[in-house]
Amino acid sequence: MAANNRSDHGSDENTRLYNPYQNYEVPINKSQYLYKLPTSPEFLFTEEALRQRRSWGENLTFYTGTAYLGGSVAGASLGVITGIKSFESGDTTKLKINRILNSSGQTGRTWGNRVGIIGLVYAGIESGVVAGTDRDDVWTSVVAGLGTGAVCRAARGVRSAAVAGALGGLAAGAVVAGKQIVKRYVPI
Repeated sequence: MAANNRSDHGSDENTRLYNPYQNYEVPINKSQYLYKLPTSPEFLFTEEALRQRRSWGENLTFYTGTAYLGGSVAGASLGVITGIKSFESGDTTKLKINRILNSSGQTGRTWGNRVGIIGLVYAGIESGVVAGTDRDDVWTSVVAGLGTGAVCRAARGVRSAAVAGALGGLAAGAVVAGKQIVKRYVPI
C-alpha cells in the first residue's frame, strides 16, 4: 500500500483511513501516512469470497452450543416444575429452594447433554454432506436431519431409526423453510 495524502482521499464509503503511527508519539507528519483500507473482508481466493458459509468448525461449535443451551434451558424449566411438584407440607423455604435448584440443575444438565449431542451429530453430518457434494441448500439440511434422527435412534432398531430419521428430516426441512419465510417476509 502506498501512502496517500489527505487531499486525494474522498468520501469513499468502502474504505477507511488508517494511520499506523496514531498511538505513538513520533515527530513525523502524520497526515502523510494515512492509508485507505477496505472495510469489507479480504479473501485470498475468489472462491472464498463467493461462498457465504461458516467453516465446519464454526458450524460444529454453533450447532452444538446452541443445542446444549436450548436443551439446558428447557430441562431447567421442566426441573423447576418437577421441583415445585415435589414440595411437601412441612418443607421450609430453604428446603423448597434446594429442591427446585437440585431438580432444575439435574434435569437441565441431562437435557442439555442429550440435545447437545443431537446438535453435534447434525453438524457433523451436515458438514460431511457439504464437503462431499460441494453444495449447501435445503436438501443438505434435510439429509442431515434424516441422518441425525437415524443415528440417534439406531440402537433401538431399524424401525425406530427409520421413524426418527423421517421426523428429523421433516424437522430440518421445516426449520429451513421457516428461515426462508422469515428472510423473505420479515424486514430485519
